Amino acid sequence: MKKIKTRNKVILLLSLLIVGYIGKNVFDICSFSTKDQRQKADVAIILGAAAYNGEVSPVFRERINHGITLYQEGCVDRLIVTGGTAEGAEESEASAARDYLLSQGIPEEAVLLEEESSITQENLENSKVIMEENGFETAIIVSDPLHMKRAMLLAEDAGIKAYSSPTPTSRYVSLRTKIPFLARETFYYIGYKWYRVFFSE
Repeated sequence: MKKIKTRNKVILLLSLLIVGYIGKNVFDICSFSTKDQRQKADVAIILGAAAYNGEVSPVFRERINHGITLYQEGCVDRLIVTGGTAEGAEESEASAARDYLLSQGIPEEAVLLEEESSITQENLENSKVIMEENGFETAIIVSDPLHMKRAMLLAEDAGIKAYSSPTPTSRYVSLRTKIPFLARETFYYIGYKWYRVFFSE
């Protein structure tokens, strides 16, 4: 009986530690989501989202719109749009984003494409290569608010001197859309942090 009580106490303690750890990460993601660090930088990196038949999705459109705002405010002179070609698609997400930017009056020479990525980490690592090729040193990272904490950690690991600027018009506004997105981000954020501990050099 004593062994059972001890085991139960250990299980309870471990459960509380796990819940507390997850809760701390949820808090960090949510609190960082409101931080806008926009300032003068060389380029804005607009993290990819879905595109359908050459048309950007509503989520991607709002990210791009925020990139347009940063460009029009003079924070950046160039925009890197990111995202590869999904299975069955004829055009990359980045290409669809460029077309949208041009339709909104952004000059073609201000738009750079990163078309090889399928995940956020690749968005940023490939954008870093584009930055180096063009002599850019600083970047504003644009995505949805709850995505920013993980995105900035990935940008740091990609070697990008980056500033966070979440879109204020995120499509994730209701609890029905926010909670699944937050759960996914928490899972990936914690997973990536542990990956860094055990596998990064």
